[in-house]
Amino acid sequence: MLLNYKSSSFYYTRQGNGNTLVLLHGFLENQTMWDPFISQLSNNHTVITIDLPGHGKSDCLGYIHTMELMAQVVQAVLLKENISRAKFIGHSMGGYVALAFAEIFPENCTAIVLLNSTPKADSAERKENRDRTIALVKKHKNVFLSMAITNLFAEQNKEKFAHEIEVLKKDALKMKTQGIIAALEGMKIRKNRSHFLKKFDKIKIIIAGSLDPIMPVSELKTIAETTNSRLIILNGGHMSTIENRPEMLNYMHFIE
Repeated sequence: MLLNYKSSSFYYTRQGNGNTLVLLHGFLENQTMWDPFISQLSNNHTVITIDLPGHGKSDCLGYIHTMELMAQVVQAVLLKENISRAKFIGHSMGGYVALAFAEIFPENCTAIVLLNSTPKADSAERKENRDRTIALVKKHKNVFLSMAITNLFAEQNKEKFAHEIEVLKKDALKMKTQGIIAALEGMKIRKNRSHFLKKFDKIKIIIAGSLDPIMPVSELKTIAETTNSRLIILNGGHMSTIENRPEMLNYMHFIE
């Protein structure tokens, strides 16, 4: 389905019946990452998946896609579908968007699951890395995508999931350079929502990969403790939906 918002088009899907569950993909991904989970989740939920701005089949909305801007797109989808309350699972960047949504629209969010994600802002070092990445994308987009996607996986899983890695690369190669850079710029300036997550008094779960090269599990352990969030640790890297698919299917019931 398509949403027309601010003179741009955004693709989303709606499946199943019941309480609403919104699934938000990460950077360089699209809503198809959730396909292996839809059949189970849609038995008891209305499941909404969205291609965030500049990703998948969705248009860009300018040159900086802030987490707040993406949250506004999510809200526009929910309004179109007459949905007033939803649980959220956000992978990596999708977790940043879920947190922004919950802060802007607190009455509309009943649960947050941060999957390989964090409420913290970029460190000064990470911001510098974002700038270097943006420069690389402008000159050698394909080189960046190939390297970045492979490096999301735990070293021990790169060969095992070689096919899935190639599929992710092919999908990412379809993205416009503007969309990649706009997301990087938006992530670079996102705010620290650790205090908000601590105050959030509904269901909150952090799912971490023990070998995640992007989100160190030690850091996520500390965040879970300080924000009173439930912590689930899986044996894998940053791509738990692929590296730990069976376990992910089993853990979905925690947000029922």
